[in-house]
Amino acid sequence: MPHLEDYRRRRVTESYWPADTSRPLLDWTLGEALRHAAVAVPDRLALVEGLKGDEPSRRWTYAEHYEQSRRIAAALLTRFKPGERVAFWAHNVPEWQLMLYGCAMAGVVLVTVNPAYKARELEYVLGKSRASGLFVMDAYRGYDCLKAVEDVRTRLPELREVCRIADFSNFVAAAPSEYDLPEIGQLDPCVIMFTSGTTGAQKGVIFHHRGIVNMALFTQERGGLKEGGVFVNPMPMFHIGALGHAAVGAVTLRATHVLQAEWSPEFYMSLVEREGGTYSLLVPTMIEAVLASPRRADYDLSTLKNLVSGAAVVEAHLIRRTFEEVGCEIVNIFGQTEMQGVAITVHLDDSIEDKSETIGQALPHAEVKIADPATGDVLPLDTQGEICVRGYQTMIGYFDMPEETAKALSPDGWLRSGDLGSMDSRGFVKITGRIKDMIIRGGENVYPREIENLLLENPKIANVAVVGVPDQRWGEQVGAVIMPKSMDDCPDALELHNFCRESLAHYKTPRLWYFVDDMPWTETGKLQKFKLVNAIKSGEMKPSAQT
Repeated sequence: MPHLEDYRRRRVTESYWPADTSRPLLDWTLGEALRHAAVAVPDRLALVEGLKGDEPSRRWTYAEHYEQSRRIAAALLTRFKPGERVAFWAHNVPEWQLMLYGCAMAGVVLVTVNPAYKARELEYVLGKSRASGLFVMDAYRGYDCLKAVEDVRTRLPELREVCRIADFSNFVAAAPSEYDLPEIGQLDPCVIMFTSGTTGAQKGVIFHHRGIVNMALFTQERGGLKEGGVFVNPMPMFHIGALGHAAVGAVTLRATHVLQAEWSPEFYMSLVEREGGTYSLLVPTMIEAVLASPRRADYDLSTLKNLVSGAAVVEAHLIRRTFEEVGCEIVNIFGQTEMQGVAITVHLDDSIEDKSETIGQALPHAEVKIADPATGDVLPLDTQGEICVRGYQTMIGYFDMPEETAKALSPDGWLRSGDLGSMDSRGFVKITGRIKDMIIRGGENVYPREIENLLLENPKIANVAVVGVPDQRWGEQVGAVIMPKSMDDCPDALELHNFCRESLAHYKTPRLWYFVDDMPWTETGKLQKFKLVNAIKSGEMKPSAQT
């Protein structure tokens, strides 16, 4: 593998990785990526509706997928103009992927909506994106989605069309028999995806075709998805982990995308067995649930060879156990919505230390630097700073939010990730924290990640979040929110305090201790620290102990 060997040989003298351009980018739109697959492997399965048990599932070959997407594009153009925004609000149904490519061919921008949203959240996304249309499921987990739309529609003057997903086949059937589709540019907007809200108000990230196509290809190649493989996907389709990596990554490698309707480890394993799944993107909590399932031995997982994982650190013991017990390699990935997905990953044959302690090296055509957060200057090797990325895959910007866009994207194209990290001479990057998580106690900067990693060494702790708590004397005090493995066997706060003091400066040691039975997570496995901070500030969460 000469390309991989080139990465192995490269060395840098400062925390800057120049873009590797030894292979060309695909100059394709989403529609062209699907067309190329349909021409090359027309009879190969492209999309499978993954349902439980003996429920009949719908299936599309690449030829059928391409033709269906063209008809959806034609139907869309009878109601919307290219450049308008159409939202899709649903759980994991195959229409997500059909709609993605239909919108792409029509030049219509797809706005993704989390199925768990309630009326207020729906109104925010539709209003912020100025959506002209909405495709909506009837209900989700007992929540009446159609009623929610009725409740907010009068306050959304730009929302002209609302279509039930239950009537989707009729919508497509109404497409004209003869139609011309518009010319679409590789840098035209194709998707608006709202950030997951881990730090507060959401922003609509605008993707372009070339960015998402190449990101998905490079990530899945490095993760181990082979041409013609089977990508079993339980991730929610409103998120980049599914819409980008599975719905686009599978197409670029002419693989089969098996879309799991909802997550459960047993359901996932049944689909791997039934469809011959070879590859998946799972967050660490999902991998742990599969390994812990008492029914794992009931399923044949021998075809499953490669997993990619992100959203949280993949620990060495989890990587080892997954390989030993399931025969699966794990590739850790790093990115964010503003990068249209992933920008940095490890390699399949990296050492266990690199796989568990770093996020790897930049993908092709991506520049990465560790910068001084204040000046943007490149820092020396092995020095903590902000991870910044520049290249083809950075977002166009935040929709209708120029000031927020200017904060994230520098005039010369660098995207500020908000993540703190360091780079070694090989270009391998480590995550060390979040800038917005930083605590300033008495003028001293405190980075929670260092303290969290230390506390997680305690065998009684399942998870921990270190946060800044307002304090009249110090400005902020260090607080630790602890989720024990068992609330009946909580660790002692004083013992934890003393343990921290053995390894940390006094100002880094938590003084306020909160014990909780759960943490607020997004549906994609990211911790929402701001909710913990808000609960502490409001008095809803009070310290269990002070040391």
